[in-house]
Amino acid sequence: MSRPFITALIDTYNQETFIEDAIRSVLAQDFPAPETEILVVDDGSTDNTPGLIHKFQPRVRCVRKVNGGQASAFNAGIREARGEVIAFLDGDDWWAPGKLTAIAAAFEADSGIGLVGHGITSVYPDQRQIAELPRETLRFRANSVEGAKTLQTRRGFLGTSRMAYRREVLQQIGNVPEALKFEADEYLFTLAGLFADVMILNQSLTFYRLHGNNLYQVTNGSSDRIRRKQEVVAALAQSLGEKLEELGVPSEIARTLLECVQVEADHLRLVVDGGFPWETVSTEIRIMRLFHRDASLRQHMFSYARLVPALVMPADTYYRWRQRFARASVYRRLRQEFLPFPTPAHVHRKEEQTK
Repeated sequence: MSRPFITALIDTYNQETFIEDAIRSVLAQDFPAPETEILVVDDGSTDNTPGLIHKFQPRVRCVRKVNGGQASAFNAGIREARGEVIAFLDGDDWWAPGKLTAIAAAFEADSGIGLVGHGITSVYPDQRQIAELPRETLRFRANSVEGAKTLQTRRGFLGTSRMAYRREVLQQIGNVPEALKFEADEYLFTLAGLFADVMILNQSLTFYRLHGNNLYQVTNGSSDRIRRKQEVVAALAQSLGEKLEELGVPSEIARTLLECVQVEADHLRLVVDGGFPWETVSTEIRIMRLFHRDASLRQHMFSYARLVPALVMPADTYYRWRQRFARASVYRRLRQEFLPFPTPAHVHRKEEQTK
């Protein structure tokens, strides 16, 4: 097969602090410039983002639109993109050198591959960098229960700045529901594996910047942000459920593909709207089974002990109590020393040296 023409699709909104780093990381790739298109979708920025993008023209093409969120930005960009492969990048992240060469080689080697993901390095506000990558290159299809479970556990390697698709796979998926102001990436990668094989490279090729305006992060406890996230995750679960039904996906596979999203939607609903104690306990046990399956017996016992107050507290009261408890310095110190969150067996995690 011939080497694919690639569109680097950058979505951005009010990211004047970061957008130049994102664009420069694409310009610095060792992939041939004549075989690369850089397309920025500016989702109605009101800061200096448009002016900063303009500095890179004509090498960079910009589509400016009314603000509508991530899904609408993706839809606009996919329509405009000319590449056979479309690689996504959030405007506050950046790519490692060699990213495009690595994904192009995967697509070039086999026409059956429709989505390529890879490891990621998270960059914290204090400049710490922690890399997470799969222990081995992995290839799978999500059209079986086994494949759907693999997608479920590897979804962290397929977020926006890690995912690259063949154009025809995106065309088969169709438009992303525009209610997804964020989480549009999960809609795409959940469905992509039904149409083609997914490959995850055991390299870290994206730097994910953690900062106060990450739309997905709610660690500051803001009730407005939690509510917004709950509404979007609930919309994602509904949209995916409807699409899987439309595609005629067998119920057991669909249930497996939806499980992580649904339990997160249920959890957030309990946090913001409350619920019965039995709902809290049931949801927390599902979370442990899905996201912490590699935890030790001691870690599981701690999690069950932490659930005891949930047996008598309304859900929203319990989660407020748990948030206050988790913020206590003594708790954080003891947790870090004796009960750190486990690293999944398929993930290699290491702290990188900052430059």
